[in-house]
Amino acid sequence: MIWRRNKKPKEQWITDEERLAVIEKSSKQVSRGVFFATVIIITSFLPVFMLTGQEGKYFHPVAFTKTFIMIVDAFLVLTLAPVLISFFMKGKFKPDNANPVNRFLERIYEPIIRWVMNWRKTTLAINILALLISIPLLRSLGTEFMPPLDEQSILFMPVTLPDISNGEAKRILQVQDKIIKSVPEVDKVLGKAGRASTATDNSPISMIETIIMLNPRDQWRAGITKADIVKELDTKLQIPGVVNGWTQPIINRINMLSTGIRTDVGIKVYGQSLDTLAAVSERVRTALEGTPGVSDLYVEPITGGKYLSIDVRRADLGRYGLNVDDVNQIVESALGGAPIGQTVEGRQRFSINVRLAQEYRNSVEQIKRIPIQSPGFGEVPLSAVADIKFEDGPPMINSENALLRGAVLFNVRDRDLGSTVEEAMAKLNRQEGILPPGYFIEWSGQYENLIRGKQTLMWIAPVVLVIIFFSLYFAFNSVREAFLSLITVPFALIGGAYIIYFWGVNLSVAVAVGFIALFGIAVETGIVMVIYLNDAMQQLIKLKGNSRETITRDDLKEYVIHGAAKRLRPKIMTVCVSLFGLVPVLWATGVGTDVMKPVVLPMIGGVFTSAVHILLVTPLIFLMSKEYELKKYGKLEIHDVKH
Repeated sequence: MIWRRNKKPKEQWITDEERLAVIEKSSKQVSRGVFFATVIIITSFLPVFMLTGQEGKYFHPVAFTKTFIMIVDAFLVLTLAPVLISFFMKGKFKPDNANPVNRFLERIYEPIIRWVMNWRKTTLAINILALLISIPLLRSLGTEFMPPLDEQSILFMPVTLPDISNGEAKRILQVQDKIIKSVPEVDKVLGKAGRASTATDNSPISMIETIIMLNPRDQWRAGITKADIVKELDTKLQIPGVVNGWTQPIINRINMLSTGIRTDVGIKVYGQSLDTLAAVSERVRTALEGTPGVSDLYVEPITGGKYLSIDVRRADLGRYGLNVDDVNQIVESALGGAPIGQTVEGRQRFSINVRLAQEYRNSVEQIKRIPIQSPGFGEVPLSAVADIKFEDGPPMINSENALLRGAVLFNVRDRDLGSTVEEAMAKLNRQEGILPPGYFIEWSGQYENLIRGKQTLMWIAPVVLVIIFFSLYFAFNSVREAFLSLITVPFALIGGAYIIYFWGVNLSVAVAVGFIALFGIAVETGIVMVIYLNDAMQQLIKLKGNSRETITRDDLKEYVIHGAAKRLRPKIMTVCVSLFGLVPVLWATGVGTDVMKPVVLPMIGGVFTSAVHILLVTPLIFLMSKEYELKKYGKLEIHDVKH
């Protein structure tokens, strides 16, 4: 005989229809807020799209990447997420308090939130005081256009006298390269005097460019930095008649292409006379000497070039039966070279020029002896019909906007760009008689880019805040709750301001982009909190009705604490996801981290302080607003999620 035990059918604690209804209700409750939070994050990046020039090329790829990800995310939140939840969330689920992590967080958080509810004025005063302290901290920070990117190399750009000879330039270049290579941290040195073999390079022979490649950092002397290497090299390379300049290869090319200035800052002097421009530029340089932060200060050469002048004496030409064309032809052939034919090498053709050998044209005396064949007197020297001498003139003539231009150039070291230029401006403004009538100056270089980026961010930021506010209003259908979520933005600034102040970072476009990204993250967390607080109010109304006769202030307080504490895990998770993705950048090394750290620092500090504000202050302000509604209107205003 076989005994069989009949198994009781397992009772389902909830039907599929009820489970799907719960998922639908929960998705409606959260998805609207998350969707608008995504819209707000996209909106907060509008200022980045408005950036132009160098800063736009830096951050447009970041903004486009984040925007496309957020657009897809908003679509998936409304479509795919509820479907996946219905597939995978089956069976019997444990309540939140069954999770040990949740119990631990609630055990810490609930006494704190109760203390906040009891000490309202103290809590608000602490937050406002922290916000007010951050304002002078931000104002005390230096400013710069972009954080300097360490290119792992150095560009040495000394300038010599305009009339330097080729041989002397070569000698100086070799001496400098030998001194540079003597520093242990230097791996390779490549120097160049004059222009490259291209029509786009107008560098004179007096401008030297030396690229210095450095060894890996683990091969450097202990405790030495790149700034120390530059100072050591600058001290060793003090050569009479040579003005040193230090920068990096890539940023130097970017500066020259975008602003025409090869240093960090340039003061362009405009006018009508080259001699006056030279005098004004020297006065500007003298006024700026000794300004803290100003280094490698020099005037772009306007005078000092040497020109060979051959002035024909027409009376003597007539005596020998010659004309001006005869002299011009001899000078062209003897000094410049006359074409006599072409040579063909494969598919290439080269002209053949003939001129006097170097030893017959390398001095004024030799040029005076160049023979000219006359019709009646035979050969006569060039000096018999022309005056030959060297004259001073401009080595190069620069013009912009139909005006002659000179420039005073300098780099900024051991100080921020903004305060250095502001002090230099104040010095020039205090000086009298620097600019004659009809002459004016213009600040260029990195400072020009700094002003442009600042102006763009100043006018677009208020527009973005207005757009964010209306997005919040459409999310909650309430001006009060939209304001409640938006108020997290200034309190997010607290942590960002504190961390960049203590980290020693200057304000720049990169820091501004970090704050812009922070706005969206802070508002997103605030939206999640307001959603759960509204859900707690709905539970209260469902239990006790919506009237001040049935709802007491203690009831409001308890349900606000319940809405803040019992849904603590998703709020903490929202904050931690942001922090865990950003914190590793602080320990990153290598090329590019110099730019990335100023971007993520305000985000890390701001996410932390905005989370503290949202977890503690937002429930308090929400409670105070509901108490006001109950007192004034006799009921609570609850905004159901509608689709």
